[in-house]
Amino acid sequence: MRATASVLLGLGANVGNREANLRWALGRLAECGQVGPVSALYETEPEGVPGQPPYLNAATRFLTDLGPPAVLEFIALVERLLGRRPGPVQAPRPIDIDILLFDDLVLDTPALTIPHPRLHLRRFVLQPLVDIAAERPHPLLGQTMRELLDALPDAAWVRPYRRQWYPMGRDVTLGGSQAPEPDTPPERSHETERDHPPTH
Repeated sequence: MRATASVLLGLGANVGNREANLRWALGRLAECGQVGPVSALYETEPEGVPGQPPYLNAATRFLTDLGPPAVLEFIALVERLLGRRPGPVQAPRPIDIDILLFDDLVLDTPALTIPHPRLHLRRFVLQPLVDIAAERPHPLLGQTMRELLDALPDAAWVRPYRRQWYPMGRDVTLGGSQAPEPDTPPERSHETERDHPPTH
């Protein structure tokens, strides 16, 4: 039997009801492992395609008996269920889930690289990670997540959005297993997004 692994995941969304998409993804992840702690939500500057809406980003620890390929496969399924389709790497998306660290594993295959190759370069990844794993060292660089964050230049903006948002201890599926509507247009305000979760 495989030992339980401690996996750090980064999540982001900038299409549709961003917060509801992230909640739903965490609910699906909880079906094959233990989710938590979960970071605060941060609104972040998107990379790549100009003119796209800002992201909401978060990070979580995920305890699972699955190996890296199985975790990657399950993540891809969750993304598809939320409406993500193949497209440009930095295009807008309803959900994006990345494996950042997997215990202290170092892996480099055509399908998966662990640690995530751009983990140490991205403020929108490191800021949430520091909430839940500030002292966890990078397996290759040796620096902690906090040290990597402190070393970044102040280039891309990352601002706090909501600290208490993941409904620990109650139904994380928002009333059912059906995903939020994938083609919902981006919300017009934070008030709309926060106060009106998707209906099913």
